[in-house]
Amino acid sequence: MSAQESDLRQRLTPEQFAVTQEAATERPFSGKYDDFYQPGIYVDVVSGEPLFSSLDKYDAGCGWPSFTKPIAQANLDEHQDHSFGMRRTEVKSPQAQSHLGHVFPDGPQDRGGLRYCINSAALKFIPADQLAAAGYAEYQSLFN
Repeated sequence: MSAQESDLRQRLTPEQFAVTQEAATERPFSGKYDDFYQPGIYVDVVSGEPLFSSLDKYDAGCGWPSFTKPIAQANLDEHQDHSFGMRRTEVKSPQAQSHLGHVFPDGPQDRGGLRYCINSAALKFIPADQLAAAGYAEYQSLFN
């Protein structure tokens, strides 16, 4: 086991590790952010990279947190995923390369038509009123 893997296993829960490092998927409707709508941003649980805003979150009814777009397109990497006999687009964080979930073309048409279906276990929520203190002051203007 590498030093990095050992560090991650100590910092993350087993589910967080399985999702972000082994591309696992949490059970639908089991994640803490599925039915969660407080103002703030969602960051990569591994690296803290800013990923999504609560302003772009919606209830897709699929059992996982769903977003219409990332905070910035450069904040996500997309890869073709042909696992389990399906054709999907996997979404990863660019720096840590954490597996986050998948993006599908069945989102709200009036908001771009995409549904970023993301595992709660891959996310950490930063409340809007704590953005500056947590080092994300540049995102405060989204909530003013």
